[in-house]
Amino acid sequence: MTIALPAALFFVLGLYLTMKGGDAFVESAGFIAAVTGVPQMIVGATIVSLATTAPELFVSVLATLHGANDMAAGNAVGSVCCNTGLILGLALLFLPGRFDTRELRVKGGLLFGAAMLLGPFCIDGALRPLEALALLGVLAAFLWCNVRGAQRSSRLESTRVHASGTEKLTNGCKFALGAGAVLLGAHLMVENGTLLARLLGVPEGVIGLTLVAVGTSLPELMTALAAIRHHQAAMSVGNILGANIIDLTMVPAACALAAHGTLTVGTQTALRDTPFALLLTGVALLPALRTGRMHRWQGTALLLLYAVYVGQLLLLL
Repeated sequence: MTIALPAALFFVLGLYLTMKGGDAFVESAGFIAAVTGVPQMIVGATIVSLATTAPELFVSVLATLHGANDMAAGNAVGSVCCNTGLILGLALLFLPGRFDTRELRVKGGLLFGAAMLLGPFCIDGALRPLEALALLGVLAAFLWCNVRGAQRSSRLESTRVHASGTEKLTNGCKFALGAGAVLLGAHLMVENGTLLARLLGVPEGVIGLTLVAVGTSLPELMTALAAIRHHQAAMSVGNILGANIIDLTMVPAACALAAHGTLTVGTQTALRDTPFALLLTGVALLPALRTGRMHRWQGTALLLLYAVYVGQLLLLL
């Protein structure tokens, strides 16, 4: 009881920080998009995604340094399943809409490419230096495409909103503080939620598959919820696509570096998790690649598929 009360209070504090930080984060990111003239999807896929994937990178590299190598790639691919099935599913359920078909094709193609590389790379139980380099090549292509898109858009003066130096400084601070609040809040929720679950007698396997997997995706979730409240669907979709590409490229490559070049990977990552990530990505993106529109039925389908995925994981415990 003595431990449970502080843990519960810190959990609630973490929830508050992620919600308030998510609002500030999305508002300031929207301001950045407006001032620079860069589309919300590109802003969401770059600076927002790099900020929100920090927990996955931190957890995976830390796991590698502590010898839990097989958890690293599994956490990255599991986060992609959570981002797409749960978070994008919720976003589309409440805020379907029309998106830039060109941006979806580029980012969708790179996301499919990263997943189709990671699966075969991991099938022999290890991610080797040249394979990690190939994943970083996909990440470099993703960043290059975004830089080119940002340069193209920023040249269009008519798309930019003019703001004073004070407004830029205020929103820059809001962006940094919002990102920090989301990351700190996510950490508090995972650490104290895990402690509470253990006190309640929840098995370790269930904790790993639920609280830790969803916990490292909390920044994307809170960003998506804030984007829904502010009617910024493109920001949410861009963030999720960018976060997924980073999860499948930078995170495994960084873990391979931390493991001195070769990362040990569980075969279930290649045989179960990566194909499921591809299935979820296909449901989310394939209809939109032709029409440029994402629908509510896709959100429902993604949530149901994610429930099936989590259900079969729990059955294997």
